[in-house]
Amino acid sequence: YAVHPWADVVLAEPEHDADAMSPAGQLWSTPHDLARWAAFLCGDTGGVLCPSTLAEMREPAGVDDGDTWTGGFGLGLQLSRTGGRRLAGHSGSMPGFLATVWADAAEGVGVLFMANTTTGLTGRLLTDLLDILDEHEPRLPDEWRPVPADPHLLALTGLWHWGPKPYTLRLLPERGLSLEPVSGPGRASRFVPQPDGTWLGLDGYYAGETLRVAADHLDLNTFIFTREPYDPAAPVPGGVTDWHA
Repeated sequence: YAVHPWADVVLAEPEHDADAMSPAGQLWSTPHDLARWAAFLCGDTGGVLCPSTLAEMREPAGVDDGDTWTGGFGLGLQLSRTGGRRLAGHSGSMPGFLATVWADAAEGVGVLFMANTTTGLTGRLLTDLLDILDEHEPRLPDEWRPVPADPHLLALTGLWHWGPKPYTLRLLPERGLSLEPVSGPGRASRFVPQPDGTWLGLDGYYAGETLRVAADHLDLNTFIFTREPYDPAAPVPGGVTDWHA
């Protein structure tokens, strides 16, 4: 239906077939199917898609409002950032029909609506539903479980320094690494292992950069990290000698 903008009356929309343009939006679905799609976007892919590929799809490739971005697009997905959440999904419409799906992968929740109307409902309906879910059914944290750790990787974890600035290197599941400042904002990234023994930056400041592990330092595309601040025994640029009063 089309709902009158200034009165509580409706008009039946004529049936419409988009013919050649039907792949651009003429997809008929059900609430159950869309809920399954929301679960897929949260990571329940059933092996159809690699989790890292799905994560890449959810990264912003273009935003609508600059540095503050509240809306934009990933790879085939609409993105929204609101109330501390990062949502991925898509809206859809045909004359007389309206639908939207949002998924919050960090929290593992999704929300959707389907309506027999041409216009009138917005994404605010779905964010309100997420707020209600937070209030009445807060998500319990996942039960902590230890994971097997390679002793050589475990030895890499802990405190490292870029010059005088302290960073922590943490071991992630699936042999991943996370490098981030001890406190405050700064250059942080996750890394995934490569067949040649190096590590590739997955996101953040060092996305796409190569991390190499040496006996006494980390070489992150010429950024040298040492166990001690400006360790004179490591190849720190600048001819550093020793600390003095």
